[in-house]
Amino acid sequence: MQRTIIVVGGGPAGLSFARSLAGSPHRVVLIEPQPRQVLASPAPDGREIALTQRSRAILAKMEVWQHLPANEIHLLREARVLNGSSPFAMQIGPEQGDALGYLVSNHLIRSALFAAVEAQPNIDLLCGRRVVEPVAGETGVSVRLDDGSELAGDLLVAADSRFSQIRHALGIDAAVTRFGHTMLVCRIRHTVPHRHTSTEWFDHGRTVALLPLSEGCSGLVVTLPDDEANAICALEDKALQHRLAGMLDGRWGEIELITRPHAYPLAMTFAERFSGPRCALVGDTALGMHPVTAHGFNFGLLGAWRLGQLVGPAADPGATHWLTRYARQHRLATLPLYEATRQLVKLYSDDRLIARPIRAGVLRLGALPPIRRIMGRLLSEARSA
Repeated sequence: MQRTIIVVGGGPAGLSFARSLAGSPHRVVLIEPQPRQVLASPAPDGREIALTQRSRAILAKMEVWQHLPANEIHLLREARVLNGSSPFAMQIGPEQGDALGYLVSNHLIRSALFAAVEAQPNIDLLCGRRVVEPVAGETGVSVRLDDGSELAGDLLVAADSRFSQIRHALGIDAAVTRFGHTMLVCRIRHTVPHRHTSTEWFDHGRTVALLPLSEGCSGLVVTLPDDEANAICALEDKALQHRLAGMLDGRWGEIELITRPHAYPLAMTFAERFSGPRCALVGDTALGMHPVTAHGFNFGLLGAWRLGQLVGPAADPGATHWLTRYARQHRLATLPLYEATRQLVKLYSDDRLIARPIRAGVLRLGALPPIRRIMGRLLSEARSA
């Protein structure tokens, strides 16, 4: 008997979960408000995704990695962390191998995922449609769409963002932490080589990250208070480049702006539960990370893959024991880093004089070999999927 799984949300997590069901006997219905052509060819959004070794392995198993342009996959060898004006840097390398991970543009990953999902024989794509009333209960699930049509199924998977309307409609609350800061992302050219090393610089009043791409080119991430970020986005190109160069303090030599910045207000979310009667949450709908640890996409991919491996071969994909197992596993895998990230952001956003020696001390503590090895293992996730 063929079962029906309804997926709401055609972002990376929803597409990844649908792709994980490629070999299953179940019918998969993916519903996404955006038009089909937008999913097939998403516009660049400025975000460079730091993929761990485990994420690469999962994408390879999904037959998605092979379809990413080889010249757009950038090696990430090491990471360094700086604090304020101190010359001290915490260096983090891989526990094994020669790379922490890889940097790939978000829109390229989305495009490759969609192409793979679109070719699946067991997928029905309902693009340009919006779910207005989801229902999940012990005996089944149903959704009513904005055109008045209704669908019934055996499992409902919500993947519609960290501020998910589906999650809310299902009666699942989420803890939300808003920081009052906005992340600006763009590409720059610079004269000092990046040596395939990412940099996270907790300066006073802002956080700067440099993500190494091709030679002499990097993704720049600047986190600022909302008002300051909005003012910078309003600048003309020449003034904008001058302002960003001043923030970098010459660390990467002379810079040239390649793209204008995209702005993303920052918030972290964590759902009170990741599953319910015949429903599950994946991606940012389950938990939305702060970008400082670069694990948001990786957690979303891991959760989608885990859920797919559990329900894909199941006779009843909406059975409680599969969903409970997924929720327990994914919560255990994500909650420690989620909470650590929240505290880290709180500490390094504190510019009071009393906090500065604590910031410096934490960074030097993290540079101790045992802790540095743990960090390298965490950042690379050099484990099988």
